Amino acid sequence: MTGTNSLNNLHIAIIGAGMGGLACALALKKHGFDRVEVYESASNLGFVGAGIQMAPNMARILDRLGCWNNIAKEATNIKSTSIRQGNTNKELAFVELADIQDNYGYPHMVGHRSSLAGNIYEGCRREKVAFFFSTTVESITTFGPKPSFVARPRRGDAYTVEADIVLAADGIKSNCRVSMLKELNADANVEDTGQSAYRIMLKREQMENDPELKELIDSDRVTRWIGEKRHIIAYPVSNKNIYNISTAHPDTHFAEAPSATYTTRGSKSDMFHTYSSFGELCHRMLDLVPEGEVCEWKLRVHAPLPTWVHGSVALVGDACHPTLPHLNQGAGQAIEDAGVLAVVLSKLPDRSPQSINKALQVYERVRKERAELLVGLAAASGKALQLGEGAAKEERDRQFAALKGNKGPVPDKWADGDTQKMIFGHDCMKVAEESFDEIFKSLTQDARL
Repeated sequence: MTGTNSLNNLHIAIIGAGMGGLACALALKKHGFDRVEVYESASNLGFVGAGIQMAPNMARILDRLGCWNNIAKEATNIKSTSIRQGNTNKELAFVELADIQDNYGYPHMVGHRSSLAGNIYEGCRREKVAFFFSTTVESITTFGPKPSFVARPRRGDAYTVEADIVLAADGIKSNCRVSMLKELNADANVEDTGQSAYRIMLKREQMENDPELKELIDSDRVTRWIGEKRHIIAYPVSNKNIYNISTAHPDTHFAEAPSATYTTRGSKSDMFHTYSSFGELCHRMLDLVPEGEVCEWKLRVHAPLPTWVHGSVALVGDACHPTLPHLNQGAGQAIEDAGVLAVVLSKLPDRSPQSINKALQVYERVRKERAELLVGLAAASGKALQLGEGAAKEERDRQFAALKGNKGPVPDKWADGDTQKMIFGHDCMKVAEESFDEIFKSLTQDARL
């Protein structure tokens, strides 16, 4: 740490124990902050069993935090991606990814969400982060000079928490974002994307008696089946003992639901109807899902926020930049937030609220434009994958065909070389280190402090 007046005992309260909140806690501890607390409404981590893609920009940060090796042991190193027509299984494009590690220092891996979260959490426990589970934070009471909020445990009386810094990592349904925007007389409503998703985990024993399905779970490959207004993406996780399947398709079950509703129990017949235009291979996969275990997620985002920072409070992850899953960067961008926050707070010249606010503004300057760019790219990539018949689809398929001669861009931006360079090659913590002094000096403090 660069400053004086014992920065290490700054009281930092984190709201939410998702990927962003956990990574913030671990990164801050690793940067020398002793008093780090996490408040989480759930009774435990309780991550829904689902796969997650882990690109080099995420791995680079987690390696610095000391938890990447254990995560990588259980993950699959993705060597290629196959993009196929959903109705025929015809391969439109095959993109080699074997050089990702050589180019960016880390491989592109896929794993189980619980393994990623669990290993970050174990790192937090080793560093003695204080966790308060079963504790809800409904709003921020004050934003500075000493931010505060009311913590409401499931059992016991509510109490007020006053901290030096509050990091709100409470997800797309963030109460803290609502409090901040209300305080600033601003707004950023949750936007309906018109899409929802099934998330499915098939076990190896369900697939191993079908040679084509067994080949999928044995591979080091991400496979996408694409069709009009819908697609399926799948890959092996958990040492190839589980095949993770995620979809995106038009929403029919949430259209009349309250805005707070994000999940619903689905039916197998509805799922088959949604993907009736897809081919036999996809149908055999979906048929393995047990009746009663179909769950559907509503895909929502919100408009870009005017700011992520107010006083000594900053928003993190989905609370400020939720994204569609088509670029596979949701968790990665939350973890980038965490890495940058740890860097800028460790470089505080003193512990005054004015300096804290300016450091948090540096975080926003380093992260906001990039995160919002990737949110836009994810939406555009999803649209390209789900084109119906017509000139645009013909042009997309022509670009896919050109890849066989190693020519041109990849319409699936996740597999596009230039997009990968921009995402995977970016070292956000290094950018924060190198740009902190210049940005910090150029800022004025929040007039409300």
